[in-house]
Amino acid sequence: MTGMRISFGLALMRRVGAVAVALLLASCESAPVTGRNQLILLPESQDAALGLDAWQQIKQEQPVSNNRQLQQRVERVGRRIAEASGEPGWDWQFTVFQNDEPNAFALPGGKVGVNTGLFKVVENDAQLAAVMGHEVAHAIARHGAERMSQGMLTQLGAAAVGMGTGSGQIAQIAAQAATLGIILPYSRTQESEADEIGLIYMARAGYDPRAAVELWRNFEALGGARPPEFLSTHPAEGSRIERLQELMPGALEVYRENRRG
Repeated sequence: MTGMRISFGLALMRRVGAVAVALLLASCESAPVTGRNQLILLPESQDAALGLDAWQQIKQEQPVSNNRQLQQRVERVGRRIAEASGEPGWDWQFTVFQNDEPNAFALPGGKVGVNTGLFKVVENDAQLAAVMGHEVAHAIARHGAERMSQGMLTQLGAAAVGMGTGSGQIAQIAAQAATLGIILPYSRTQESEADEIGLIYMARAGYDPRAAVELWRNFEALGGARPPEFLSTHPAEGSRIERLQELMPGALEVYRENRRG
């Protein structure tokens, strides 16, 4: 009986592998600027609809800032970045939320939130443009849909392992291993990619890309408890700064071609 179950599980795993390969061949896309190959299983309309649903829920649960000056500033910088991204026709929405955490986020379809706490770190519009460039890059590169697609394949693989061995515990271990070995590093890849794409977007929009390095130095100076980098979905500030400095010569060329006034 055990041998039959294992044989069935192995056959199922082979089928899962074949399905995964077929999906990979059918759903490959390329990220903007970097050209990195991406596996995205969802159509753009679907992840945009999911992003809109999540955006509406967040706006119901999180208080929107009544600071009109901050809202206008975020809107102005965000729209310049969106225009530079090559997708100005998206339904872009930029909203400031009353939240002391220095953070910003992007949802599929072009919904970008900025916390009031971010302005403890952001000192000028160029540094704000670095944040907005990063978040707009997440949306344009469809990183949310890519994460969902990765999760779908991970769950499919874990289910196949569980059926193949007859052990739910082994399936759970496989899922945990996938989290450490696939999902979190994959998300760090997206974060680093958003830094790179965002650097070019802010330069195209006429903002000095060197402000991105200043921004992350500000975050580094802010301090606070952080998990080890290998357990985090975000690269450490020092790693980000080092990578941005490597990319800076190309970004400065773009900036010089597009600087305003």
